[in-house]
Amino acid sequence: MPEIMELLQGLGFGDYEARAYVALLQRSPLNGYELARASGIPRANVYSVLDKLEERGAVVRLDTASGARYSAVPPSELMGRIGDRFTQNLSAARRMLEEMATPPDYEYVWNARGYQSLLDHARALVDGAQNRLLVATWAPEAQALASNLAAAQARGVEVTTLCLQGCAAECGGCQGAIFRYRLAPEYAGRWLVLVQDSAEALAGETGPGDDAFTVRTRQRLLVELSAWYIRHSIALAGVVSDLGDQLPGLLSPQTLTALASLGPGGYHGSEHDEEGERGPEAGWLEYMQQAINRR
Repeated sequence: MPEIMELLQGLGFGDYEARAYVALLQRSPLNGYELARASGIPRANVYSVLDKLEERGAVVRLDTASGARYSAVPPSELMGRIGDRFTQNLSAARRMLEEMATPPDYEYVWNARGYQSLLDHARALVDGAQNRLLVATWAPEAQALASNLAAAQARGVEVTTLCLQGCAAECGGCQGAIFRYRLAPEYAGRWLVLVQDSAEALAGETGPGDDAFTVRTRQRLLVELSAWYIRHSIALAGVVSDLGDQLPGLLSPQTLTALASLGPGGYHGSEHDEEGERGPEAGWLEYMQQAINRR
């Protein structure tokens, strides 16, 4: 019972209104006195509550020989009315707000916290894509965005996905051209990087307990960096994977020395080996080989 009361209040019902409607739904018709007893609403308030419910279209009044009695409108009919009104109000509010809004700052950088906020911003970028989407994601976020990404593909958007979890098999979440390489550092949370039409980017990290921090921007430098991160990660992981142990022998000593100095800062193997001991600090090539082998 408390859950339905919260849901009705979320639809705009007051506490007394929600209690009165549920009581009438369970037992109709009732007069004001009977409704007050059944719902726990003070008798002094019950008729004003019924007036509000009539205006809302949630109850109907029956005039009988013994006086006015009230019945609840069937839930399907009531929810249909509420849905129609909400849609009309939403369209009107959007139109008015768009007329009032000043042109957006196309160099903005937005910050947001919370996992639901991360998904909301990601869905907005996916749904607004017209030509191309670059995506780097872990499985939970891929599955949360799967229907949006599938809809984007259906309208002709080219989707390229880097599966940072490196799933051995398809999980049903990633869409488009899929490349599975577990390249994010082990000590990091789950990353989600999106680039929409080379014009807007989102980067988010989800930590313990699904706490998340998100950056969304149209700042060109950050958009390009995000896009090249995904493209270069896929390209370089593919080269390292295909060449395997042959790769060090194909590189000059100078290149090997340079790569040895380019491992992620503070990266030590997979942070800990199987016995829990820290491994030796890895350079870029070792890091990439170990990351690919973790798949």
